Amino acid sequence: MPVTLASKLIRFYQTLQPPQKLPKGVEVLFPQKNTEVMEVVKKFFNKYYNDNNPRSLLFGINPGRFGGGITGINFTGPRQLKENCGMDHPFGNSSELSAEFIYEVIEQYGGSGKFYADHFISAVSPLGFTKERINMNYYDDKQLREAVTPFIIDNIKKQLGFGFKRDRCICIGGVKNFNFFAALNKEYGFFEEIIPLPHPRFILQYRRKQKELYIKQYLAALQPG
Repeated sequence: MPVTLASKLIRFYQTLQPPQKLPKGVEVLFPQKNTEVMEVVKKFFNKYYNDNNPRSLLFGINPGRFGGGITGINFTGPRQLKENCGMDHPFGNSSELSAEFIYEVIEQYGGSGKFYADHFISAVSPLGFTKERINMNYYDDKQLREAVTPFIIDNIKKQLGFGFKRDRCICIGGVKNFNFFAALNKEYGFFEEIIPLPHPRFILQYRRKQKELYIKQYLAALQPG
């Protein structure tokens, strides 16, 4: 049997090794180590990535507790997994703002099947972080950022080995995520171009009245140049 992108992604999450020597009180958010979550992740990848067609990458910051932290799939809450992807699962029906915005974009793009045939949503750090049960971004703490940088570089390189397009990628998450990612890209030459987009949570919390304009911005960025 040919090795598909689905099998590569499944192997990637099955073999992820969390970064070590994190700052005191910081815990790793690693939903895929849960067998129940990983079974759903496998079904998702086999549904949408069971081929070797080249796709473009989107990079979020790192998974949070209420979307990918539950489902193991970036920017996908339990509700979106059921309603937009048509996948049954045992995670209830909760949602999160970021997933709601992303799936509005996906629906206007043409639906989950068309979107995932063209794209894969990753994250600069494939694992998330919490402190006192509150989400942390990898760049929120200098010690954390320094501890996870080798982990981030290694896992970007691994994903690029799966055959993703390298002419351009999209970076979701505001200035801090973009600046960090752009600096790494300048050093390692991952992509020819990185296109920054504002974070969905920021849009829905602070710019909701302009939501349709931001959806159009996302859709424009998703079209090949």
